[in-house]
Amino acid sequence: MAVVTTHVVGAGVAGLAAALWLADAGHAVAVHEATPLAGGRCRALADGTDNGTHALLGANRAALRLLDRIGAREGWVEPEPGGLPVLDLRDGSARRVALAPLAWRHASLRPAGVSARAVLALAGLALPLGRDRAVAEAMASHPEFLRGFVDPLTVAALNTPAAEASAHRLGAVLRRLGGRGATRLLVAREGLGPDLVAPAVAALRAAGGSIRFGARLRRILAAGRRAGALDFGEEGAIALGPEDRVVLAVPPWEATRLLPHTAAPGEHAPIVNLHFARPAATPVRFIGMLDALCQWVLVRPAGISVTVSAGDDAVREDQALLAPRAWAEILQAARAFALPGEWPEAPPPCRVVKERRATPRHRPGAPPRPARLPLANLALAGDWTWPDLPATIEAAALSGEAAARVRSGWPGLRAAAGTPPRFGRCASGATRD
Repeated sequence: MAVVTTHVVGAGVAGLAAALWLADAGHAVAVHEATPLAGGRCRALADGTDNGTHALLGANRAALRLLDRIGAREGWVEPEPGGLPVLDLRDGSARRVALAPLAWRHASLRPAGVSARAVLALAGLALPLGRDRAVAEAMASHPEFLRGFVDPLTVAALNTPAAEASAHRLGAVLRRLGGRGATRLLVAREGLGPDLVAPAVAALRAAGGSIRFGARLRRILAAGRRAGALDFGEEGAIALGPEDRVVLAVPPWEATRLLPHTAAPGEHAPIVNLHFARPAATPVRFIGMLDALCQWVLVRPAGISVTVSAGDDAVREDQALLAPRAWAEILQAARAFALPGEWPEAPPPCRVVKERRATPRHRPGAPPRPARLPLANLALAGDWTWPDLPATIEAAALSGEAAARVRSGWPGLRAAAGTPPRFGRCASGATRD
């Protein structure tokens, strides 16, 4: 009897989540990844450097469920349980800011510009009523609160500045932050490679799945309303049996190349990350900055990482100029919050990673809603296929689960309509970051 296989194209978070779900449910799973490494935008680069500074919140239930499944939860730590340190370079002020509005009853944890009316205006964004508009327009009556809290939150979650970001999309984020522990901030202690990607690949292989690298899908050969074969060019073509299935977990531009009629976002926003080599036996710290190139500074024993989201200006700047600018700001943060260790004036070696199409631009208006099952035996996955939420690790994990679950009636699944062993099922009301 021929083996029934699900082919997962793409080894990013969405593809790995789908592959693990299916393997746990008893499917034979083969993952095909175009690059030499797994992880997609969450990969570690070949030298071990993280592709980006990613954080999770307690509200990211699907992402945390994935970490539990692969045995990597202990690698994610809460660096700032007492409130997020924020340095404002406009006036040099340093404060701690709670992410949970209920904690703002303590004056020491309030963001700048907070007031009862500002909080009500923010709460109003969580209600998807009326026309969608830019976040900055919706919060225009509270400019200091917008600058000191809402805009950084918007940029972090949507990778789009508040002046052009969708209020409805930010509202989807806010609606998830009200539960117990939802605003806990978690980061990978060692990095995304050792604390997410490597454990996921190991768990997939332990579950019986296979993964091959350097296999870029060139074409999907149709057979009526089904995918009949996957053409990997020089790697060869794979003919699909009548019961074989495909999960296509690729970026939107790849999906539209392979399936031209797919509804997909056409505009993307960049993220720039700088990684300074500064090994030191220091605790993990996470610091926010205002009026700065460095929006978020992550201090880990292996070094220091900086994220510049919505980085339209930074992505055009010469790499040789970015590192000295960023390091000067990091020194100010180190002094403001008394970070331990030596902090030389000259910047240490720096790796700059510019990702020009990091996420879709989340502008006002209805986002594209691609069909989860564009072909009878092919499902789509990827953070961009979960349009009610911004493109994040959480959306990727949710989409991977959804792409696997849409196959719940397909032959070969041990847990066709139920919860697969060891992984879990995403409830329809699951939250997001």
